[in-house]
Amino acid sequence: MLVKRVLMFEDIEVIEAADADAGIQLAQQEHPDLILMDINMPGKDGYTATNDIRQIKELDSIPIIALTANVMKGDKEKSLDAGCDGYIPKPIDVDRFPIEVMNFIKKGRRR
Repeated sequence: MLVKRVLMFEDIEVIEAADADAGIQLAQQEHPDLILMDINMPGKDGYTATNDIRQIKELDSIPIIALTANVMKGDKEKSLDAGCDGYIPKPIDVDRFPIEVMNFIKKGRRR
């Protein structure tokens, strides 16, 4: 809820999904500029969902950023290895977060 509120305050449109499968379907319909991937979701985890998205040709160019409370040693690398283009740990810094998101959108997908 905080993430959504912070981004909407900055006039960044936010669409959200209840779980990974709904998120993948929504991404296929909407082709967002960026996907913020929660790693710990009900059902399929964010690593698997990221891998699934990377297999869909029309979604492969969309940057995926892990947004997670998983902050143990190796968690960032695990997110990047799964196909994420970046990693933002929770709790977010509400002042920096919109800037980080916009930077990832501008930078686009790493190749």
